[in-house]
Amino acid sequence: MTLFRGTVVDTPDDPFTGGVLRVEADGGLLVRAGEIVERGGFAELRARHAEEDVVDLTGGLLLPGFVDTHVHFPQVRAMGGLGMPLLDWLEQCALPEEARLADQPYAQAVAADFVSGLAQAGTTTALVFGAHFAPAVDALFTEAARVGLRVTGGLVVSDRLLRADLLTTPERAYEEGLALARRWHGVGRARYAVTPRFSLSCGDALLDACGSLLRDVPGAWFTSHVNENALEIATVAELFEGSVYVDTYDRHGLIGRNSVLAHNVHPTDDELQLLCRRGASIAHCPTSNAALGSGIFSLKRHVDAGVRVALGSDVGAGTGFSLLKEALQAYFLQQLLGADGQRLTPAHLLHLATSAGADALGLADQVGDLGVGKRFDAVWLRPRPGCTLDVALRTASGPEDALARAFALASPADVDSVWIDGRPIPTEHRYAGSVPREAVVPNPRR
Repeated sequence: MTLFRGTVVDTPDDPFTGGVLRVEADGGLLVRAGEIVERGGFAELRARHAEEDVVDLTGGLLLPGFVDTHVHFPQVRAMGGLGMPLLDWLEQCALPEEARLADQPYAQAVAADFVSGLAQAGTTTALVFGAHFAPAVDALFTEAARVGLRVTGGLVVSDRLLRADLLTTPERAYEEGLALARRWHGVGRARYAVTPRFSLSCGDALLDACGSLLRDVPGAWFTSHVNENALEIATVAELFEGSVYVDTYDRHGLIGRNSVLAHNVHPTDDELQLLCRRGASIAHCPTSNAALGSGIFSLKRHVDAGVRVALGSDVGAGTGFSLLKEALQAYFLQQLLGADGQRLTPAHLLHLATSAGADALGLADQVGDLGVGKRFDAVWLRPRPGCTLDVALRTASGPEDALARAFALASPADVDSVWIDGRPIPTEHRYAGSVPREAVVPNPRR
């Protein structure tokens, strides 16, 4: 067993329904075989467990690992395409890059870049939009397993309107998806997600094949896009004879508790009610929505309708892997909505980046907070001495104020160490390296 000491901050109870920030200013977490078995004040735990080694993480903040509910594996090298709306950006930036993943060595290199980017940002769990090519999806799962990330993802499928080299057929989509699911679903920390790109590029026959695959892989997930851009929404309505966007998935049995839809910037009230009834979740992607000019997400409407919401980075339309940045952008956008916005505190931001994502992905019994019985998936934010964030944290009035300052100022460069199941992520996937040797204080009697 190992006793971790630090300022421990998490949100085990939803702040949108009255939960508050949980803080141990000088806290202790006793971890055995990757599981948190005790939590409390450090002095109290140390007195009870004098024989155990201590990892001293005083200074900075010890947070749950971040949970990204929408991020595109093939687009890590497509970031930065600014000044275009969604459909133009797809045509000019995203889809040409996605087509390159037909080359397996290239896909393997992108997979390494992608997984490393998540780890550097402190993301320990992610719902990933895979590639249009099954061997590239294999590369994603292989790299995620090597590093240790919890990844849910799958083959992206389309059969119309995109470039020809990205299209498939309903039969092929089902067969390739099923083969991938048999190789990866439930293996280690991997799970399979049925992933039609969006209704714009998927006809009813392909969506029906997706529904069949979802039913035939017990415990599989479903993810896609919805209501992101006004032109996209209007085109979907034309293609599906006036149907609203969510219904194009629901008619094929794709909307349920295991469903996470990205964006939903422009939902109807009926769609929100349907999402609530089905227990589906929305991945809110603030930097992507702003960069593409898609619109301002109405968090308040979703909360009032009882729809689960978590954060997604949406790399590569999003502007990086950091959920700290996404949370800050979510805060900005709600402020701009004024009376129509949802009031957000540091507790809300941390919840959206951690426990809300775990809940959306059905993993709340394992990760999302640092409570007893959870896996030790954690991030230690510790900026370099003398930098602006370091000054801000050292002069904060308390842990909640320090958390607010972290969301305002922190970047992946401030992620010192990351653990999954109690094991540190390999050093090549982090900016600052592993916990320094001097932080590990062994019991002198050993």
